[in-house]
Amino acid sequence: MNKQILVTGASKGIGQAIAIRLAREGYTLVIHYHQDEAGGLATLDAVQQSGAAGRLLRFNQQERKECKEVLENDCATHGPYWGVVLNGGIIRDNAFPAMLDEEWDGVIQTNLGGAYNVLRPIMMDMIAARRGGRIVAISSVSGIIGTRGQTNYSAAKAGIIGMMKALALEVAKRGITVNCVAPGIIATAMTNHLSLQNVLNMIPMQRVGTAEEVAAAVAFLCSEEAGYITRQVLSVNGGLI
Repeated sequence: MNKQILVTGASKGIGQAIAIRLAREGYTLVIHYHQDEAGGLATLDAVQQSGAAGRLLRFNQQERKECKEVLENDCATHGPYWGVVLNGGIIRDNAFPAMLDEEWDGVIQTNLGGAYNVLRPIMMDMIAARRGGRIVAISSVSGIIGTRGQTNYSAAKAGIIGMMKALALEVAKRGITVNCVAPGIIATAMTNHLSLQNVLNMIPMQRVGTAEEVAAAVAFLCSEEAGYITRQVLSVNGGLI
């Protein structure tokens, strides 16, 4: 069985690590990027170096029509996806009283709206294939406890959890599991602006996490062994919460 998994936001950071780890598990990778073509190509090269098949897809997950056209065309050409990892997202941090409308709208539309825009065109094909599947959404510790300066990001990531829990109920009888992974503070370009000492003081394990540790959690939830796990949030945060 050709198990294709789409990973959004796979040109760098956590998404790149997820794609590479899933390639090592033998899946065919559909690697999404929006603007970072060089990063997408680097991910594709790493996937192929591991011996797995892969291809690139470019679209802006904020744009519903574009998502629909690109994803429907890809599924018509290559068949339905067996799995989807919803990783693509942005941050636009600001204190709430100073937050700009575009900072709120951009984060909600990309992180939460983007999950809808990606899943909606491909769900019926996944269901019609009658072979089960896996959906894993990357939420965040911010979506569980809220983070100062991230009302927009926290709202979007909390919304992802609610969305996935509801979707899990709808597709459980189809053998499609739906779960979230909620990273804490992970060493990526998105966390480079944080004060390291302040961060370490918050984390019981006294270190930040790695993208590869998040990827390992995603790989487990995509595995056959996780076939009876659905509607859950797996935190990878060093004991932060």
